[in-house]
Amino acid sequence: MSAAPEPALTDFLLAQELAAPDETALWTPLAGGVSSDLWRVDLPGRSLCVKRALAKLKVAADWQAPVSRNATEWAWMRFAVRHRPDSVPRLLAHDPEAGLFAMDYLPPRDYPVWKAQLLAGDVRRETAMAVGEVLGTLHAASAGDDTLAELFATDTNFHALRIEPYLLATAAAHPGLSEVFQSLADRTAATHLALVHGDVSPKNILVGPSGPVLLDAECAWYGDPAFDLAFCVSHLLLKSLLLSERRDALLQSGGDLCAQYLRHVGWEPQAALQERVAALLPALLLARVDGKSPVEYLTEESQKAFVRKVAAALLRAPGRTVEEVLEHWRWALEQHVAQGPAQRA
Repeated sequence: MSAAPEPALTDFLLAQELAAPDETALWTPLAGGVSSDLWRVDLPGRSLCVKRALAKLKVAADWQAPVSRNATEWAWMRFAVRHRPDSVPRLLAHDPEAGLFAMDYLPPRDYPVWKAQLLAGDVRRETAMAVGEVLGTLHAASAGDDTLAELFATDTNFHALRIEPYLLATAAAHPGLSEVFQSLADRTAATHLALVHGDVSPKNILVGPSGPVLLDAECAWYGDPAFDLAFCVSHLLLKSLLLSERRDALLQSGGDLCAQYLRHVGWEPQAALQERVAALLPALLLARVDGKSPVEYLTEESQKAFVRKVAAALLRAPGRTVEEVLEHWRWALEQHVAQGPAQRA
């Protein structure tokens, strides 16, 4: 589907000399996240991608966020290029005032989305390990860096995009757990150890020929690296509830991702980081059912009830490691399946 973009977008291409005035540009809106407009632009002999942040996110709830996050994402990608150049798209141009940037377009035939692979039942251990490797490398490269801490002092942005919609909004939906959620929110906000991507989700990871490519870093913040690890592993757990025939592979992938990541942790004791990840995991699981950004694939009430029950138990009696959370989730899933639909109704 082609469409005519706003003049500001075509002006951006011309001003940045990404297109000549006499060239014909074909603009195609891309499906993506809820927080930005994303376009594929086909020009003679080349294609690129243009991204613009939105002030109001495309969700049912009223979710506002500052468009300055576009510049934050650009800055995170510039950081990532220095340490993992194959793990982000090639950067082309940026207009911070307009909240726009351009990068290479990576075709799906060569760079499939990890989420699409997982939902199709294509669960590969090596992909999960590679994601853990990239994430651990980037966190380790940023840990203890005062310059990055100053550049990414984006606490207000992270609160608007992650703390409030995921932790505080879910607390409001579960008053009996509000103190636990508030404590997690306070601790997460107060922890400043490494550069956090903020949206390490399978939908934002392309499986490229040279390894994973991370997208959508507009939540980037110098804060708690445990958030990134918990955020990513939570998606694998949720998909194990949906895809029963791939349950073991998905849970193994969560463990493999974490194990590979932990190989890079030297900025703090591993036990301390694991404890924070294990505490955040059930909170993020519950947030994907009752927060401002619920996952679209858990449609049955029995699935949502399962998440609520297991997450609440783990929030009240948290595990100390990711493996403990994975084992509790696995055990609960086995009980859930053994009950059968009639007993769960």
